[in-house]
Amino acid sequence: MQYKDYYQILGVARDALQSDIKKAFRKLARKFHPDVSKEADAETRMKEINEAYAVLYDTEKRAAYDQLGQNHQPGEEFQPPPNWDAGFEFTGADSADYGSFFSELFGRMGTGRKQTAAGDSRHFDSHGEDHHAKIMLDLEDAFHGATRQITLRTPRMDAQGRVGLVEHSLNVKIPQGVYENQIIRLAGQGGPGMGNGKAGDLLLELHFNPHPQFRIDGSNLYMKLSVTPWEAALGALIPISLFGSELKVRIPADTQSGQQLRLRGKGIPSKTPGDLILDIQLVLPSSTNPKAREIYERMASELAFDPRATHRR
Repeated sequence: MQYKDYYQILGVARDALQSDIKKAFRKLARKFHPDVSKEADAETRMKEINEAYAVLYDTEKRAAYDQLGQNHQPGEEFQPPPNWDAGFEFTGADSADYGSFFSELFGRMGTGRKQTAAGDSRHFDSHGEDHHAKIMLDLEDAFHGATRQITLRTPRMDAQGRVGLVEHSLNVKIPQGVYENQIIRLAGQGGPGMGNGKAGDLLLELHFNPHPQFRIDGSNLYMKLSVTPWEAALGALIPISLFGSELKVRIPADTQSGQQLRLRGKGIPSKTPGDLILDIQLVLPSSTNPKAREIYERMASELAFDPRATHRR
């Protein structure tokens, strides 16, 4: 994916007012609209201009785009940082197809319903918009459940037409057993309704921070478990720390490196508990240790063992 400088496409400064962005768009649209333009690349340019305008004239998208920074060059290979959009609170929906760069940045944002109105012009009631935000949790929160204070950034435009971010915090109860991409709905904490319309909801999309020891897939937890050669060969009972508790895991004799051990029901607790899956990794003592080297040399001379014997059949 190549980076697009939307400010450069519209020919405006990064601190341009919304009114200046609108003027620039109209000027370029008059020049490049395919119905009137004689430019050879009018259709392509107009698509770029529409895309840039869709982002920069939208308060939410512009605030998010600005977070990507200014140190990128148009056309350079670009991937947004992981979870760059976490903590933003968005509204509305945008189903326009402007290409891969736009879709990668904004494809998941704002999939809520728009305001819906009921009644006549004298009695106008409208349900508030749903707001959406992606938040990051630790695996411990899913394992135990928790109440977390989260801070969301909401784009706002000031009286002069400049876009900024306003932060607000709220306490969120995280139920035990939540999973990646799960939505938590906070009723009435979205956009305000009109008239007698109810406020919209705030929909929180849950994701997990990387954990140094565990990987999560659904309700299952995966972990690399390092074992010594004698633990793998002879079998052993090994303690594992699991989010504040300790498990005793029995390693069967003759366990091989790369083998998986599944501990049913020891993953993320939930209505249907996940499993804990251990990827066995055999770790050898260094042969720079004289004693270890002596043992390796004795094994080489005394054991008739060839792990590649089957390859030659």
